[in-house]
Amino acid sequence: MSDDFVGIILGAIKALDPYRPNFRIETDDVSTLLVGPPEQLFPAMRDLFVSAGSAGKHCVMASTVSRGCPGEPDDPICTPSAHFGKQPPLAERIEAAHKAVALAPVTGLTVAAQFSLYPLGSSHHMDEIYGCIEFVKGSGVFDRSKNFCTKLRGDAGAVFATMSEAFLNFGAPEGHVALDLKVSAHSPTKV
Repeated sequence: MSDDFVGIILGAIKALDPYRPNFRIETDDVSTLLVGPPEQLFPAMRDLFVSAGSAGKHCVMASTVSRGCPGEPDDPICTPSAHFGKQPPLAERIEAAHKAVALAPVTGLTVAAQFSLYPLGSSHHMDEIYGCIEFVKGSGVFDRSKNFCTKLRGDAGAVFATMSEAFLNFGAPEGHVALDLKVSAHSPTKV
């Protein structure tokens, strides 16, 4: 939300340069597509958003993230480097996710976010959703539950790490998992 929105957006896209060797990045007049290793998506999105937010103007990111989509071509750069085979029990995944968020870098940018997790193709999808909710409530950035989404607030490092852990650790490893998110910084409304 700035007269210099073009400069802010194009400058922020440069924050993706370190990720280019591992990603296919396509930018057009509507959006920027990132295709690459699932565990690197949220650090790339964090760096993109922190760059845009460093201008001090109200900015918003709307994204849909997907892994294991059966409708997309099998691209080798989408293959996760972490194991996605047999999953540890839910309690172990929650504990590991909390540890990962605790190690998130501090960016100095306070953000608000809301996201919805969709673990598709799993007969135990509600167990995965409830496990994710338990994790998020203990993440240190949980703000509140809302209809159809969860709201987070805090440093961008911890907020993006929380969404990354939700995306990577909840849902069948062989199934399709989607996450819809909105992130905002410098909003004129603080509610």
